[in-house]
Amino acid sequence: MRALLLSAYSAVSHQFWAEQVMAHVEADWTTLTLPPRHFSWRVRSNPLTWALKEHATLSQPYDLLLATSMVDLATLIGLYPGLGSARKVVYFHENQFAYPESAQQVSSVDAKMVSLYSALAADKVVFNSAYNRDSFVDGVRAFLKKMPENLPAAARLERLRNNAHILPVPILPATVLPTFFIPLSCGLPSSNRPARVIWNHRWEYDKNPEDFFTALYTLSAEGVPFELAVMGQQFRQSPEVFEQARERLDAHIIAWGPQPDSDYKALLGEGGIVVSTTWHEFQGLAIMEAAQRGVLPLVPDRLCFPELYPPEYRYDGSVEDLQRRLKTWLTNPTARPPLLSTGGWEWPQWQAAYQRLLGPLSQP
Repeated sequence: MRALLLSAYSAVSHQFWAEQVMAHVEADWTTLTLPPRHFSWRVRSNPLTWALKEHATLSQPYDLLLATSMVDLATLIGLYPGLGSARKVVYFHENQFAYPESAQQVSSVDAKMVSLYSALAADKVVFNSAYNRDSFVDGVRAFLKKMPENLPAAARLERLRNNAHILPVPILPATVLPTFFIPLSCGLPSSNRPARVIWNHRWEYDKNPEDFFTALYTLSAEGVPFELAVMGQQFRQSPEVFEQARERLDAHIIAWGPQPDSDYKALLGEGGIVVSTTWHEFQGLAIMEAAQRGVLPLVPDRLCFPELYPPEYRYDGSVEDLQRRLKTWLTNPTARPPLLSTGGWEWPQWQAAYQRLLGPLSQP
């Protein structure tokens, strides 16, 4: 089976997914990717970029065409009609209809339309979580109501929802991690460094760092002991709260900023609590990766988290409840929940499903 994988905005998580799919699904893979920068241009111009640079590759026959949702699949097939004979699968890591708009960034209409056209052009549509699927379909419905015409789209959107597949981005098995990063006993309270609080997300406003640091300011003022490791991907322009927090929480900080891979994994392996305060998450690989290493996740009761984390690992989404739960976990070891079992997130649990969906015996 000849397969072409297209990723128009190859961010870290997208790259990880693509590499693992090609490693776990048997096929003769060819891949075309574009770097994760200039988002608005990238999402609108990827067919033209590839047509001008990769004409020979796109002109080949393929049995499977696997594209991320930022690929303008409909336009690409228009430019290369031969691609239309392949089975066409679109994978949604995220969707722009659920992107939180603010003064800093407004969600792109072009990006929304590209993903919608791609979903309609595909034979199969795959989401990494039910929340991603539902927020996409509901977002499209609300978006279409703004158009001048009263389009009869409801029935088709519900068919898309009902026919969509849910396949998360699996994480690598714990058995491939260095042994000193693997929790010795699942089901027992974490004893690595229970007072180490970890932030390991992108340094952008949609991850809502303000709530995270506000809770820590209160804990610090109350004299609650904790260490702080703030890691994750940093950009040329990051929210000002990071510099403010670096000054106000200096006495607690043991790591700040992006870390070399080995240092990052070591810090996770000694972590106690990993926190999310995000307004924008469809799966959350960073939290999963930390939980796999024995760090207790504390996530808001919104977005994709209710389908992935039991109630004992979720707070109600407010700063007050986050601060309360953190204080309890930091000061009362017996109140901490057990380590979270993460085996269900790993590749061995999902390889057969990916193979059935993408493999040569896949049925329409």
